[in-house]
Amino acid sequence: MTSVVDKFYSALSSSNGDIGNYLADDVKFSVSAPVNELNNLDEVVGRFWQPLQNALPDVERKPFIAISGDYEGQTWLAGTGYFVGTFENSLFDIPATGKTLYVRYTELVEVEQEKIKNYFVIVDFLDVMTQAGVNPLRPSLGHACLVMPPSSMDGLSPCSDNASESEKSKTLVFEMLEELGRFDGKSLTSMNLQNFWHQDFMWYGPAGIGTTRGIDGFRAHHQGPFVFSFPDRSIDHKATFIAQGNYVATGGWPHMHGTHSVGGWLGLPPTNKNLSLRVMDIWRREGEHLKENWVAIDIIDMLSQMGLDVWTMMKTLTK
Repeated sequence: MTSVVDKFYSALSSSNGDIGNYLADDVKFSVSAPVNELNNLDEVVGRFWQPLQNALPDVERKPFIAISGDYEGQTWLAGTGYFVGTFENSLFDIPATGKTLYVRYTELVEVEQEKIKNYFVIVDFLDVMTQAGVNPLRPSLGHACLVMPPSSMDGLSPCSDNASESEKSKTLVFEMLEELGRFDGKSLTSMNLQNFWHQDFMWYGPAGIGTTRGIDGFRAHHQGPFVFSFPDRSIDHKATFIAQGNYVATGGWPHMHGTHSVGGWLGLPPTNKNLSLRVMDIWRREGEHLKENWVAIDIIDMLSQMGLDVWTMMKTLTK
C-alpha cells in the first residue's frame, strides 16, 4: 500500500507534484547532520531535497522495509532503504565520483490526518564519504558494504493482521533492551543476549561501525568499544516504539545520552563530554529470537559534539 511518505517523495520528484498536500501546516523535519532541523516546506526542499537531487539527478528512492503502528495515540511509519542514483555533482562538499551512489536512509514518521507531522531521518553521509574515498575516520571494525534487505524479503509487506504476533515481537525487543541495561561494567557476557538473539543474528550498523554477524561479532565490532567508551549510557527518550508482525521500530531525537569517558570507540580518545545520540532501530523477529537489526546513528552529529568537524577533516583529503 502506498504511504503518505511514498506520495510525498513522488511529489518531490515530479515537477507537477503538489508537495504541500502531504505535509501538516506545523510539520517538523529533523535530518541528520549537516542538515539538522527544518521548519517549513521551503527549507525541506532547499536544504534537503535539492542538494540530494542536484548530486544525483536520476535519484530514486528504494525502500526495503516499511512498517506502521500506533504509539501513545499517534500513528507512526518506520522504514529504511536507499536513495540511489549517479553521483554527478558534489553532495555537501563530498566530491562526486560519476559512479552509482547508494545513500542509506532510516526514517521515523509521525502521521496525522494522512499528513506528515514529524519526520525524523538519518542519512548516512559518512557512508557517502566512504564510497567517494574521502572518509577521514579509521575503517569500520565491522564489514563495510551495502546493507542488505530482510532475508525473508517481506519488509514491504509485513504481516499486519495478527495483533498477537506484533505484541510478541514488541515484548521480545522490550525485554532485550532491558537485558542490555544489565551490563555490569566489566564483562559483556553479563548481558545474556543469547536469550534474545538468533545465533546468526545480523546487525547492520552505520558507516564507521559496519555490519556484524552473531553475538561474538556484535560484541567485538560494536558493543564492546561502545559500552566501555560510554559507561553511563542511557535511553532517555523514545519518539516511537511500534510493531507490525515480525518487525519492530524504535528511536528518538535524541534517543540516548552518555559521557564519552573512555577511549576506543571509533578509535578515538575520550573527550569526557556528555553526548546526545540520535538513534533509530528496526528489528526482525524470526520464531522466538531476533534475527536482523538495521541500526542508524547520526555519528557525524556525535563527532561534532566531541569537537571534531568531519567536514573539515574530509576536505583535507580532497585537496
